Amino acid sequence: MAKYLLEVSYTIDGIKGVKAEGGSARVAAATQLVESLGGTVESFYFAFGGTDAYVLADFADNASAAAAGLAVSSGGGATTRTVVLLTAQEIDAAAGKQSTYRPPGG
Repeated sequence: MAKYLLEVSYTIDGIKGVKAEGGSARVAAATQLVESLGGTVESFYFAFGGTDAYVLADFADNASAAAAGLAVSSGGGATTRTVVLLTAQEIDAAAGKQSTYRPPGG
């Protein structure tokens, strides 16, 4: 399982829904969504600012994480941004790979 950060921004309708149903209902809905895709929710936090909620979740693959984002965004109450999170070991493996790259103007 890989870790993903889902950044959730509510629309006006989504905010009205949170106000009517409360935050616990959104946590339950997010947990149900993630689990229906074979994943698990590690944490769910509401926040101030441009992003209204942060969900840290484990999914088996990118397609499952993308499916979660699509489900939320297509519902109309929120938009999502999905960030793939990497472990230190994954970065170590990436740093050890050889590649060819020429920077612009180089």
